[in-house]
Amino acid sequence: MESNFGFELVEEKTINEIKTRARLYRHIHSGARLLSLENEDENKVFGITFRTPPTDSTGVAHIMEHCVLCGSQKYPVKEPFIELVKGSLNTFLNAFTYPDKTCYPVASQNLQDFYNLVDVYVDAVFHPLLSEYMLQQEGWHYELETLDSPLSYKGVVFNEMKGAYSNPDDLIEEFARQSLFPDNTYAVDYGGHPRHIPELTYPQFKAFHENYYHPSNSYIYFYGDDNPDERLRRMDHYLQGFEAIQVDSAIPLQPQFSEPRRMEISFDPGDESEGRKGRLLVNWLLAETSEAETELGLSILGHILLGTPASPLRKALIDSGLGEDLAGGGLEDDLRQAYFSTGLKGIAVEPDNQLADKDKIETLIWQTLEELVHGGIDPDTVMASMNTVEFRLREMNTGSFPRGLLLMLRALSGWLYDRDPFEPLGYEQPLEAIKKRLESGEKYFEKLISHYLLENPHRTIIVMQPKPGLNQMQDEEEQKRLKDARAGLSEVELKQVIENAELLKNIQETPDPPDALATIPRLNLGDLEKEIKQIPLELEQEKGSRLLYHDLFTNGIVYLDVGFDLHTLPQEMLPYISLYGRALVEIGTETQDFVRLSQRIGQVTGGISSSTLATQVREADRSEVWLFLRSKATTAQADGLLSILKDILLTVKLDNRERFKQMVLEEKAQLETGLVPAGHRVVNTRLRAMFNEADWAEEQMSGVDYLFFIRELAEAVERDWTSVLNRLEQVHHILVNRQASLCNITLDSENFMAFKPKLDRFLDSLPSFPVERAVWQPKVAPINEGLTIPAQVNYVGKGADLYKTGYQLHGSISVINKYLGTTWLWERVRIQGGAYGGFSLFNHRSGVFTFLSYRDPNLLTTLENYDQSANFLKELQLDDEELVKSIIGTIGDLDAYLLPDAKGNLSLVRYLSGDTDESRQQWRDQVLGTKETDFHAFGETLANIQDQYRVVVLGSAEAIQTANAERNGWLQVNRVL
Repeated sequence: MESNFGFELVEEKTINEIKTRARLYRHIHSGARLLSLENEDENKVFGITFRTPPTDSTGVAHIMEHCVLCGSQKYPVKEPFIELVKGSLNTFLNAFTYPDKTCYPVASQNLQDFYNLVDVYVDAVFHPLLSEYMLQQEGWHYELETLDSPLSYKGVVFNEMKGAYSNPDDLIEEFARQSLFPDNTYAVDYGGHPRHIPELTYPQFKAFHENYYHPSNSYIYFYGDDNPDERLRRMDHYLQGFEAIQVDSAIPLQPQFSEPRRMEISFDPGDESEGRKGRLLVNWLLAETSEAETELGLSILGHILLGTPASPLRKALIDSGLGEDLAGGGLEDDLRQAYFSTGLKGIAVEPDNQLADKDKIETLIWQTLEELVHGGIDPDTVMASMNTVEFRLREMNTGSFPRGLLLMLRALSGWLYDRDPFEPLGYEQPLEAIKKRLESGEKYFEKLISHYLLENPHRTIIVMQPKPGLNQMQDEEEQKRLKDARAGLSEVELKQVIENAELLKNIQETPDPPDALATIPRLNLGDLEKEIKQIPLELEQEKGSRLLYHDLFTNGIVYLDVGFDLHTLPQEMLPYISLYGRALVEIGTETQDFVRLSQRIGQVTGGISSSTLATQVREADRSEVWLFLRSKATTAQADGLLSILKDILLTVKLDNRERFKQMVLEEKAQLETGLVPAGHRVVNTRLRAMFNEADWAEEQMSGVDYLFFIRELAEAVERDWTSVLNRLEQVHHILVNRQASLCNITLDSENFMAFKPKLDRFLDSLPSFPVERAVWQPKVAPINEGLTIPAQVNYVGKGADLYKTGYQLHGSISVINKYLGTTWLWERVRIQGGAYGGFSLFNHRSGVFTFLSYRDPNLLTTLENYDQSANFLKELQLDDEELVKSIIGTIGDLDAYLLPDAKGNLSLVRYLSGDTDESRQQWRDQVLGTKETDFHAFGETLANIQDQYRVVVLGSAEAIQTANAERNGWLQVNRVL
């Protein structure tokens, strides 16, 4: 075997689908595995992964993920991770814990920056400091203010997981996995159960790292256009001193059940009057397979059954009227054995708190699968899913997520379990094999249903019943545990708790020594591009519609966004827009019901979806608010794409009450279940809506006001469908107007020349009439508001419009914001406060500045920390090193890596909002020229607007009521859930 820098080559392969040369190595002395993918992608990725199977629910693997990035032998600072966040051009920097592995990936387009990131991460995982205080900060510790005060828990992961256990979606999906794997590592909560996290001891914590964080248990990965020999040379250097050992980390197979199992769990739905709804989930554990064809076949089957509103199993569940929305994630294939889950949420509950229709739902799922097997799956449905999955595989559109990182996770799906890491990276051979099976007439997917679902006894049925007051009961149980723990401590031990918490606080507040900070590698200002990155943009007017064209290589895919100006609508129609946009794609036309339409979209496009855009225009007191149909297809399928867009815009059949009702209930369920995982976004939208028209419109179309509207609309559809239909048709007739439209096209010039005449004909078919812009008069009274939900954590926001207070826009605010979020807010809200996140945001178009926290155990303390930000900035003594780091990190944010469709969309947003290349270059110049005095001046700005701030808190009723009592009812309280 070939040996290179201490590595032996195990296998080599060219993977044409991703234009990559792949090599698998083993490091001879340490036993480390290394997968090297060589290609032309400038967005380079490195990752190191360890198999980390936990044996309990203390969250040790999750807490370890946090702690290894809190200082290492070579980089002895408290937060190397956050130091990198401050001053790197990274395109990805994070870590994730899975039920059986922990991944530490980084990515950058800049080679030196990439090497810097790799260096810090490798030292972090192999040589972390792992002090007891890190476990206390990131995991858990007791806090006690005085000898006669109550004991409490603090810790970042502890509060993160309290937030997770407040989310019914997270709760039922976690339990689904555990129910299927009662006999191996997947039976425990790898993230940590709040009840069990305080059981983790420091010796157990240290032992976990010693057991699993060894090169012999590591899976090292490189991807991109960097030198492949340099990868090996650097890793050989890092692995010196390690000897290969046997690490017992293999994941055993779960023994198969002989019969299905049923179980019940509870969740807190909030107010009892809104909470008479439950959930049911049916889950199958699938037999392990190492065949790429079967793995791809199961993935396509998942899409066939549940992937679109017209998918047969999804449609049967929604059409039944037994629930409001689909539950379960379909096929989950991140673990050694894949599993499949589906069911319904929003199920009626009887007075005795039992689900009324659980047996009907289970029977319906079973009967639907049997009918598909015996009657056959509609060939058009199969064809649509085949095309959709193939399009996704070929496009490999990962959004802001680096492509190399997606491929790392794909490789790990086999590699981690001692299977071939190359096989999951290709798809041509298994795809072609499945196509041949179908062409021969084989009932391929029907056989998969029979074997993996109907004939599979390893099944669990989970009933999730509402239990109002459950969160309060859990809080009381926690207080009892704390009270018992306090009673078991002597006065000397209680004093030690107080002293320990004070010592931890002192450690957190003590700055790192300058010589330690100097060890963190970083770039210099001279390494940065001085000029902005431009996106090609050509403007045309065609048939009364504006055309924005971006000449970019898209590998033969046309990205087309067709937009309609929502300023043509009266303001009372805005709340209908999200549902109207969905209806265009999901309700059907005069000649095709929504099933046939969905099949047609799947067969000839890469997808069509609706979205809204709302933005203030820079340096203008007006907004741009649009509805877009975002679509994509290969250039060979362009005629089919335009034909579908024409049909849905001209012949949409809105008069389908049952289908529209389903969409309303789905929308309602999705909004409600999104409150906890995205609480900071809910708060931010609510806050910003108080200050400008664009954010007010966004709140009407997607925020809390929209949720209140949806609940009323659900009743109106039943009570007065005629009025609802009339309003929808009004929206349609006003909105679809060529003269109030805009097309955004991203495509290379050669293909655009062929596409343009087709687009012209499409535009010529649309109605055209004079544009009348409606005048909107938002009625918003800026208030301080407390929004209550059944959660054990809070999301705390505070914001103001800086422009209305006289602030003059300057690019330095981006640098200041970066610094504030990685120093003061990080340290006070997250590190000391125990929240999962704390940060600030500024919208340069609207002038609105907001502070936000995420999964926060505090409320008033967090607001006080926001208020103290002004003095922190005014009194800041900022050395050149820290200033340069923040400037570099800000430039990294400005130069984020984008795929072609994202570039086209960003250019569209810039065009509508008035962000010109000239203003962007000025902004960049100001960022690069930021000085310490800019920080002081912005501190003065914040200090002078204290009476202009407004507060919005989303959280538990108890926390909001307590804060209100302390501040004499300063929050207007509204129950959201």
